[in-house]
Amino acid sequence: QVQLVESGGGSVQAGGSLRLSCAASRYTYSRYYSGDCMGWFRQAPGKEREGVAVHCDRDGRIRYADSVKGRFTISKDNAENTLYLQMNSLEPEDTAMYYCAADSRWGLSLDARAYNYWGQGTQVTVSS
Repeated sequence: QVQLVESGGGSVQAGGSLRLSCAASRYTYSRYYSGDCMGWFRQAPGKEREGVAVHCDRDGRIRYADSVKGRFTISKDNAENTLYLQMNSLEPEDTAMYYCAADSRWGLSLDARAYNYWGQGTQVTVSS
């Protein structure tokens, strides 16, 4: 089993920054040999869960949703097995519950259906 624990959410004003962390316990290389991809997703009330950013270990590939390019940065500390999401220039539209996901069946995918393990989420609220 893989456990993912997110932290770092909070309330900020527009233009502010937050750094989310996702600590992964007992995580081994993906049985799907998909590049050991982990990602950040978000879900606002009444909306579907959407992919924000994905990081794959084996080749270092990264992918961002168009809505966050240039503002968000995903990174991973392999020694600590922790995934990060640095969020700058936050906008009210970024308000959502943010989830960490691991073990993608489809590699560098922003599709939530690809992932087998999920954290409980951390709330991000951006006020105007």
